[in-house]
Amino acid sequence: MATNPMQRKARISFILGMLLTLLICGVIIALLFMQIKKYQDKEKADVASQVQVYALNTDVGSGQVITSDMYTRITVNRSMVPADAIGNLDNLSVYALQDKEGNELYIKRDSEGYARKNEDGTLKLYITKDNKEYEVMQDKETGNYYINNNNQKNYLELNNIPIIAKVSMKKNTIITTELLTKGDDTIANDVRRQEYNSFVLPMDLTTGDYVDLRLMLPTGQDYIVIAKKEVEIPIVGGSESTDTVWLKVGEDEILTISSAIVDAFRIPGSKLYMTKYTEAGMQKAATPTYIATAETVNLINRDPNILAKASEELNKRYNQVGYQEIRSNYLNKAVEAAGDEGEANVRSKIQESITTTQDTRRKYLDSLGGAN
Repeated sequence: MATNPMQRKARISFILGMLLTLLICGVIIALLFMQIKKYQDKEKADVASQVQVYALNTDVGSGQVITSDMYTRITVNRSMVPADAIGNLDNLSVYALQDKEGNELYIKRDSEGYARKNEDGTLKLYITKDNKEYEVMQDKETGNYYINNNNQKNYLELNNIPIIAKVSMKKNTIITTELLTKGDDTIANDVRRQEYNSFVLPMDLTTGDYVDLRLMLPTGQDYIVIAKKEVEIPIVGGSESTDTVWLKVGEDEILTISSAIVDAFRIPGSKLYMTKYTEAGMQKAATPTYIATAETVNLINRDPNILAKASEELNKRYNQVGYQEIRSNYLNKAVEAAGDEGEANVRSKIQESITTTQDTRRKYLDSLGGAN
């Protein structure tokens, strides 16, 4: 069928328009495909760069013990994570291990920063003893750890050390080994929570603070009785007690504190008081300088509940010349100067302490009854 020039021109324009539309759509589709591909590649790269670490789910104070309920596992970009971040609970568990001589277990990392692992996927552990590094193995039958020394299995007696915060940290802080330190002592079998109400307490003392217990004489001498103990304040009648504290102390420390309390009661003008650590996580424990009475030291030596290491340290301190002078030249003389008055004061103060304990106990039980 014949067409006139106008119709032919319109048909050609339509075809060109269709081709141009298809070309534009093709370009748009190609651009969209490239953008999708770019997004997918970026998403894959982001996933590949993500790592899992542990972050605090609550605020933590300096010196506070870190427990498993205080942190949560989160996923973050590797570029935002410090190299020493805790990404595996095994790492934290290893960090808390040491043998009875105080040698720490540790892991080693490869060139890419990943912890070395055994064939079964468990972490490879190492320990340095007598300036020699050993790989720590685990007996599959017993589960006990050992090292190979001259082709012989030397089994290790391992302790879990409390992990504490070096500094105060806010919620959502990523946990790193640089922010953590190890507690001063393991929880020994003879440790008990002991209640005391004979100390002068700092005005702002609260649960979780670390303190030294000190004895100050009226002549100006000031002795450290025990060092760096975490304090717990009992709640009585809905509020913190104003005169009573709980301390976790070993048998040797209980006897030493008892000796210091009696000395403080005997010597008029003396003060048994607590001082707080400002940054407990960063500060090391002070060295005790107080010497218990000869009777207390003899009791410690005969007491089967006293750990051998504690008894050895106390005897070593007691027999040093400088410490002997503390007891004989200052403390004993101050006690002797007090005479009968000091003995009467001991009886009075002990009875006062008993009465305070009974009153506090009564208030505590009353508060429980009121809550019900």
